[in-house]
Amino acid sequence: MLSVFLCVSHPSSWRYFYFQEVLPVLAAKHCIMQANAELHQSLLAKQKKRFGEEIARLQHATELVKTVASRYDEYVSVKDLSDKISRALTAAKKDNDFIYHDRVPEVKDLEHIGKAALVKATAITPPLSAKFTDLFEKMVPMAVQQSMSVYSQRKAETVNRLVGTMREATNLCNGVLASLNLPAALEDLSGDSIPQSIVEKARAIVQQGGLQSIEQLIRDLPELLTRNREILDESLKMLSDEESTDSELRSKFSQRWNRTPSGDLYKPLRAEGGNFRSVLDKAVQADQVVKERYNTHCEMIALLCKPEAELTAAIPSANPVKTLQGSEVVSVLRSQLARLEEVKKERERLEAEIKGVTFDMSSSFLTALAQDGAINEEALSMSQLDQSYGSYSQRVQASLRSQEELLGKVQTSHQEFSKLKQSNSEANDREEVLKKLASAHDSYVEITSNLKEGTKFYNDLTEILLKFQNKCSDIVFARKTERDELLKDLQQSIAREPSAPSFNVPAYQTNPAPTAADPAPAPRTVFVSSQSSMDRWED
Repeated sequence: MLSVFLCVSHPSSWRYFYFQEVLPVLAAKHCIMQANAELHQSLLAKQKKRFGEEIARLQHATELVKTVASRYDEYVSVKDLSDKISRALTAAKKDNDFIYHDRVPEVKDLEHIGKAALVKATAITPPLSAKFTDLFEKMVPMAVQQSMSVYSQRKAETVNRLVGTMREATNLCNGVLASLNLPAALEDLSGDSIPQSIVEKARAIVQQGGLQSIEQLIRDLPELLTRNREILDESLKMLSDEESTDSELRSKFSQRWNRTPSGDLYKPLRAEGGNFRSVLDKAVQADQVVKERYNTHCEMIALLCKPEAELTAAIPSANPVKTLQGSEVVSVLRSQLARLEEVKKERERLEAEIKGVTFDMSSSFLTALAQDGAINEEALSMSQLDQSYGSYSQRVQASLRSQEELLGKVQTSHQEFSKLKQSNSEANDREEVLKKLASAHDSYVEITSNLKEGTKFYNDLTEILLKFQNKCSDIVFARKTERDELLKDLQQSIAREPSAPSFNVPAYQTNPAPTAADPAPAPRTVFVSSQSSMDRWED
């Protein structure tokens, strides 16, 4: 540190420090690096069977190390490097003298050590990363963004309408078949064994978790509902508290409180909050319907979850009707039921296709905005939706007509089948239980689907409500900041105002009475020292 200070203070000291301290270290480092390079090149020469070159390079490295050791030993130590080179040189000379007898070239004749290409220059081709996302790629004008939002709602409504229509048709089909005890009635011709369709339905319920999974979903719904209600209530409470404070200050300061009333400003937010509350109320009603349906079929669902032996024992037995196994009516019914299953499977594939339709309307909206200066969102959206979903709508209607036709045939064939069966109380009781079991399976599947959709709905709504809460919090914070600034201005304004109007001050307080003439000042007395007086006396 002292050396550095001296160098900075005196330029001559700097030159001394450079030549006596820095330059020797740089020279030593240069020799060491060159010696290491020669050692590395000697290894490469040995691999290429050029033993003479190996010895020459090792000898040069030895000389470089000796130079460092003799001149710069007080700055660096090269003992380890020197020993390593010395061992390599001794081994190389020994092998060359006894085996190879290769000529050792002069150092000046050796090939110059070139620069090593440590990196390879490559052209930059954007994007630099596979995960790169251009933040501005999807930026569009506000008009296009608003049109895209409305289009997304129209598309969601179209998809939900088509999917909802197909699901209602499937539920209707399942309900009709369950009321007719099909296909269990065709499989129950023995009168004492469990129909295969009932066994498969029981196995499917067990694989999906049985009563435990559906009861867990039912228990989770109130917690999710409560969380959403708390978020919504807290958001609206923030608005109400700020609005109450604003009203109090407005009544206190009257016309001086000249900012927009909070009640007027919060109308859109309160309307949005009211929509959320209405959605939650409807969701509660839907949840109650699902719970009531679960309670209705809970007993039969629990029966389907039991082992096969207990399930068999719980189903009443009836007289065998094996004579119907080869009946033409049975064959026709089975064929019609198989066609109904194909219709339902085709419907599932159609639902997946409808949900998978995608189309980017931003390009159409941008083109319309550039050409006309405005966007006719409704016309463009309806045209695209008709083009994208028109064929699917026709297929949905064809599926509904096919189902309606098949159900009519199934009901007619079932009437003939019922006439052929033996009519007795045992058979009726058995068929009634089988109907309830089939209906319980269908209800379990639908209830599970409804509960999962409800859970997803509440979780998605939580994210939306959190954004709504952040919006309310931001505007309330902004209003509080504005309120504080306005209060400060009002306080300063009030402090500058006079406490009372101007009034006349009595004259005697402003013009004081004249006083007597001031007395003349006394003559000034001059004191002289005693010595001066004596001098004047002698004179």
